[in-house]
Amino acid sequence: MVHESPRRAALRRFMAHRTAMVGLVVVLAFILIAVAAPLVARDSPDATSWTAIRKAPSLIHWMGTDENGRDVFSRVVYGARASLLAGVVAVAIAAGIGVPVGLLAGFLGGLVDALVGRLVDAMLAVPFLILAIALAAFLGPSLTNAMIAIGVAAAPVFQRVSRAAALDVATNDYVEAARALGNPPWRVAMRHVLPNIMPPVLVQCTLAVASAIIAEASLSFLGLGQQPPAPSWGSMLNSAQQFLTQAPWLAIFPGAAIFLAVLSFNLVGDGLRDALDPRRR
Repeated sequence: MVHESPRRAALRRFMAHRTAMVGLVVVLAFILIAVAAPLVARDSPDATSWTAIRKAPSLIHWMGTDENGRDVFSRVVYGARASLLAGVVAVAIAAGIGVPVGLLAGFLGGLVDALVGRLVDAMLAVPFLILAIALAAFLGPSLTNAMIAIGVAAAPVFQRVSRAAALDVATNDYVEAARALGNPPWRVAMRHVLPNIMPPVLVQCTLAVASAIIAEASLSFLGLGQQPPAPSWGSMLNSAQQFLTQAPWLAIFPGAAIFLAVLSFNLVGDGLRDALDPRRR
């Protein structure tokens, strides 16, 4: 009998997860659309036409036009860039802050864990979106500042996940053996603890991208994210609220894009969680 490696077993379980595969296909489609936006979009997202203001969807404008005569389909396509970029960069910032801090707190314990725990508890006492809005308002309205605000606001969750995983891994026999052999603490943490806490961190990254996309759309809706005339799903919804009865397509299509993107990342995250932790099956 051929022994199956843990990675191949996890990959097999993930590929057998039907909803996760559907979510992965949609995520890859969004990424492809965002990367190839100049080829996918029919018009420039900023091109205005005063003769085509708030036109209904048609063969010429698949998703209609907005209050300035701009093609909604092109703006949704280019808006995918802002949303996906915000999701990925914000999660990278959150993981870059939360994982090292959580690893140190869980591995060292004692006073370090107590101090970090009180700071994280204080940050978690404030709702995630409220904290992101406050940080974005303090830094100033822009997509870059919105990504930083979302990343900092999401960092405590990564600290909790990595700390809990580090506490669990640190009690394993191979970690105790590495310590007994005289390895310094930093080497034990980097070589033996960090690689084994990555599965839950990876799952959290996937789920956090979905939350970051919603947060970016919320900040853009409030005027704290991507600034007009640059397209963003959130700012498109902000503009559409004035024309919900006359031109409902202005809200339907960017709202549907946010819904599909968030749902797909959540499905992928659920599949990864089941694949990397067979006990959940």
